[in-house]
Amino acid sequence: MTSTAADRETFRTAVGGSYPVGVELVEREPQLEHLRTALERSRTQGCFVAVSGEAGAGKSALVRVATTGQQWTRVARGLCDPLETPRPLGPVRDVLADLGVKVGADPGAPVPLAERLLDAVGSEPTTLVIEDAQWVDEASVEVLRFVARRVEALPLVVLLTYRDGEIGPDHVLRPLLGDIARLDAGTSIGLKGLSIGAIRTVLAGTGIDAPSVLALTGGNPFFVTEIARHPAEALPASVRDAVLASTSAVGAADLEVLQVIATAPDSLDDRLLPALAIDVPQLRRLEATGLLRRSRRGVGYRHELARRAVEDSIPPGVTPRLHARILLALEGVGADPAVLAHHAHAAGDDARTRAYADRAAAEATQAGSHREAVAFLELALAAPGGEPVHRAALLERLSFQQYMVSRLPEAVESISEATRLWAEARDDDGLAAAHSRRALIEYYSARRAASERHIALALAHRDAPAYGAAKSLEMLLAFRRNDADATSEARKVTRSLAQERSDDELLVRSEILGTAGDVLMGDDLAARDRLLILVHDAAARLFDETASTGWSQLAAIDVEQRRFRDAESLLEQSLPFTVDRDIPICEQWQTGVRSRLQFERGRWEAGLEDAQTVLDGGAPIASLWPHLVAGLVALRRGEPAPGGADDHLEHAWRLAEQMGEPLARLAVMAAFAERAWLLDLRDPRLAGAAALLREVGGLPGVQWSTGRLAVWLRRLETDHVDGVGHLNGTSAHDGPSLTVAEPSALELEGRSDEAAQRWRALGAPYEAALARVGSSDEQVAVAALADLEAMGAWAAADRARGVLRERGLSRVPARRRTTTVANPSGLTSRQLDVARLVALGLTNAELAQKLYISPRTADHHVSAVLTKLGLGTRREVVRRASELGLV
Repeated sequence: MTSTAADRETFRTAVGGSYPVGVELVEREPQLEHLRTALERSRTQGCFVAVSGEAGAGKSALVRVATTGQQWTRVARGLCDPLETPRPLGPVRDVLADLGVKVGADPGAPVPLAERLLDAVGSEPTTLVIEDAQWVDEASVEVLRFVARRVEALPLVVLLTYRDGEIGPDHVLRPLLGDIARLDAGTSIGLKGLSIGAIRTVLAGTGIDAPSVLALTGGNPFFVTEIARHPAEALPASVRDAVLASTSAVGAADLEVLQVIATAPDSLDDRLLPALAIDVPQLRRLEATGLLRRSRRGVGYRHELARRAVEDSIPPGVTPRLHARILLALEGVGADPAVLAHHAHAAGDDARTRAYADRAAAEATQAGSHREAVAFLELALAAPGGEPVHRAALLERLSFQQYMVSRLPEAVESISEATRLWAEARDDDGLAAAHSRRALIEYYSARRAASERHIALALAHRDAPAYGAAKSLEMLLAFRRNDADATSEARKVTRSLAQERSDDELLVRSEILGTAGDVLMGDDLAARDRLLILVHDAAARLFDETASTGWSQLAAIDVEQRRFRDAESLLEQSLPFTVDRDIPICEQWQTGVRSRLQFERGRWEAGLEDAQTVLDGGAPIASLWPHLVAGLVALRRGEPAPGGADDHLEHAWRLAEQMGEPLARLAVMAAFAERAWLLDLRDPRLAGAAALLREVGGLPGVQWSTGRLAVWLRRLETDHVDGVGHLNGTSAHDGPSLTVAEPSALELEGRSDEAAQRWRALGAPYEAALARVGSSDEQVAVAALADLEAMGAWAAADRARGVLRERGLSRVPARRRTTTVANPSGLTSRQLDVARLVALGLTNAELAQKLYISPRTADHHVSAVLTKLGLGTRREVVRRASELGLV
């Protein structure tokens, strides 16, 4: 049977609009008016509307009615599929196709694709409908976030429907929903169940008891409608029975068609119908069931609940055969590998599952959807059979994708199994690849010694394809331990090998790591500019991990060398890249760097927020500074820290020992020295400080961390702490000269006022205040106490008072009393800050910037403030600001 244009039009007519729309929209008049108003206004101002509700709440019906008859706007629809792993960019491909934009097999990165979408919108009023976003893929979310940030300036309305009950805290849709909440042009509409009065309206004339239906359905419009459509039937015991009642008069052949369509998670493409022997007369007969609908994507169930009910009714053993039929038809039209993998798996076809899941994983990786890549590779590996070496290759790829999404323990398991298989196959190239990959995973797990062992094993295979990757990792570890000679040597070898093998990514990675070494160990700002160019080039070429690694290392170097503004600017570019390209491992690293940045600049609340984000994420190598931030802020404030300040420092100590990197070891030793000063106690660990300074104090690139430790040891010497007094000045008695940054050198030389000025110029208020405590000018030293208290460093201020009194100052003021603001609503100090900014009319984005917190956290704070104040909107806060004592 062949399909003609007339046949395809007949299909559309045969299965379109089965349910009476008016019944579905009972008790939906306000929501419908809201959507129609938004559509009307879109001629001059765009908006983004999220419509939520449980399955069967009437979301799609509401959107369909609102967009019907709007002749002045184009309507493009994108559907998200309930596949085991979503199609990368599936709904975006749909809307682009509706707008006449051709998208190839490789759609590219989300941002360029979003730009193509906006170009397609142009100046023509357009409505984009994205349905069932609970099944959306991450790449599509990034496209929609890009569009959302620009929607207000376009003649564009985006209508997004999703099941709110299926959106957990970590769901990929959450960032987009947060963006919509913050948009001035963003609106959310929640659809609730029908009231008893509305149910009576729907059931009118059926003789069915409305309260019983309410108890059975909870007011779900679809359930209620299904029951109403079968008034002659006994009250169904479940919605499944109500749906299946629609099929009771269907013949065996037609029932199999319903079952075939039910095995397609979304719909059957018109192109598949001839291959499946589904003809127009069958579709016309099935229209009477009221279960099917016609969409641009083909024939499908009008509602997912109906599809599931029919799918669940398929006899055991029949489902694989139906999926096999669809799979064969899909292969004939060149369908997406993601869809093919889904049906191959359901059909029990292991060979095809492996092949299509493998291809789908590659596409997901290219699209920057690394979580989806993990899921597809896991699907491929779950299929029995296949050659051991092919399985080993899949496991090696899986381990890298698991590393990218920061699932490091699982990555170790995957690469261990790959190593075993390649060893059994006596495949030296495979073993080299496995050891190189294992070395990377071990390093990011903060196990340097294990990483170095696997690097050595990989480098034993000089001719293996993975030799270059292992050598570049050797360079990374050399650079991280401040070994300039080893970094330079590895750079030469890696560059030569990359040129010899025409490996562009290896060459770029070699230059990025080598140049990062120049910035850190050569203090070369010109090299910093070169590094930025290299990183942007890597990002443009979709060398995801290489680009993000370069950004991560430079951000850490900028903070270490106290280029705080440069670091902030860099992170504003690099963190969105890690999100856009789905690289949680680098997102966690960079968030940890930002935690330290905020900490050094005195923005402790923001630093703690970032620190907790990283500690919750669990990436070991990213968590050293978050532990230090959490512990030191608590100690400086004299407050308990979640998990305990000492526990945080102990954890950081263990990590530093495992990492074996000079900067990490110096930072942790300095933290314990500060703790000893704050608590006025002896710490036996500090007995090793002198040896540490002798070991690493003369290395290139350590001057800032060496200086911090040396200054703390000098302060401890003043307080008569044994074992470190011989470290005063800028050199150890029996070791090489220490490399100390200028502000620390000034402080060690007793030039405290100059040191304070330098720290202040750098934007380090805590360091500046402590330097002023050491001033010979009594007024300056006393004034520093107020600076510490203003930062909330009450414990540090109290300790400084003791130091000043020991120096013989006679007029050391006691701790200031903290004034209690009239606060009958019980707001915390942070919530009070938020309330005052809301009262001034600041948006959430402005509030987040002002308080140095994320927009998502600002949203949470504003919600908490409104709840405690008993107010419904921000406008009420503004109106009642004076009454509430906020202005």
